[in-house]
Amino acid sequence: MLEGIQPIPREERTLAGWDFFFLWAGAAIAISEVWAGGVLAPLGFWGGLGAIILGHLIGNTPLALGGVLGSDLGIPSMVSVRVAFGRGGSYLASILNLIQLLGWTAIMIIICAQSLEVITQAVWSYSSLKLWILLAGLGSTVWALVGSSWWKWMERIAVVALCILSLFMTYTVLAEYPLSQLIGARGDGSLPFGAGLDLVIAMPISWLPLAADYSRFARKSKTAFWGTWWGYFIAGCWMYFLGLSVALATGRSDPIPAMIALGFSSVAFAIVLFSTFTTTFLDIYSSAVSFLNLQPKIREKVATLIFGVGGTLLALIFPMNRYESFLLLIGAVFVPLFGVVLFDYFIYRKRKVDLEDIYQGRMINWKAVLSWAVGVLVYELFLYLFPFVGASIPSLFISGVLYLLLMSLKPDSGI
Repeated sequence: MLEGIQPIPREERTLAGWDFFFLWAGAAIAISEVWAGGVLAPLGFWGGLGAIILGHLIGNTPLALGGVLGSDLGIPSMVSVRVAFGRGGSYLASILNLIQLLGWTAIMIIICAQSLEVITQAVWSYSSLKLWILLAGLGSTVWALVGSSWWKWMERIAVVALCILSLFMTYTVLAEYPLSQLIGARGDGSLPFGAGLDLVIAMPISWLPLAADYSRFARKSKTAFWGTWWGYFIAGCWMYFLGLSVALATGRSDPIPAMIALGFSSVAFAIVLFSTFTTTFLDIYSSAVSFLNLQPKIREKVATLIFGVGGTLLALIFPMNRYESFLLLIGAVFVPLFGVVLFDYFIYRKRKVDLEDIYQGRMINWKAVLSWAVGVLVYELFLYLFPFVGASIPSLFISGVLYLLLMSLKPDSGI
């Protein structure tokens, strides 16, 4: 018996490529993505569109590759970190991931609650931010608790409904503000292209520490990879484009007031509420799975309930004015970490790993930790000194290449 959270047996892996397409499309169809798209308005239309497409091309690929470790081995993300970092290294990554996921849970709940507050105040003159926080937190926690056997059907129904509503919202925005008018919009230059690119990359990268938590239920790695890649790419680009368009047309990054002004409050209400459930449950469930890497004896549903409630309580005090800084902090930590993980698994080990070594191998690989630390420093260096270049790509590749160089100095004796 392997010690720790167990791999999913091959016969219990039931999710197909379309399941991952809907899962990650549901993660991307969210007001947080629309808001992030609005942040790119200083780049202008063409600069913002370029950052959106290029950022998703770059960010989606490691996201989908991170899922391959789960579908190949049947293990969750934080256990897959053991392949390069060892058990002790994965514990540190799990703690940081818990902090990230609690932050994301709070952010998504706050965005939902604030949006619902704007809608209900405008339409019914009703105000109760704390009630909306509790409603968003409760719904997301229940969604996370139902388990993988229900997700495939819940996600399909919810995502199709969200796509219909989002199409309607997109049509409405473009009917009021024609594309011909938006194309000529120029930015004010206050945001360097590289920094804007990093803000786009940070969104799919923020899901990278979760990818294997779901792909471990996949029937095949190939279909899980492409389902994840295309699901997030299409929906993510769409939401960012919508946010960019609204911001350029109205001068405001928040799309909700624009929808209210156009008379579609009920559509906005439904999108906000259900997109919160399809996105935030991923954060809550993966918080529980990350915690199980630290304390495997805790029951999964108990841990899920604890982190659902914890994220909801955090939402009552989280400072939303630090949202952009939070995204960049995620990139600084997890881009180089998974640079090491991906270079190790796909290049150094060529996808050949013994599960016994993962669970009972060495405690910590200091070469991986050093490479990770250098990658974090590189990210911060490029972020503040060379913002026009972008920090994500240099950080990911330098951490990964440095790791390969360090591992080549002395033959590795195991995981």
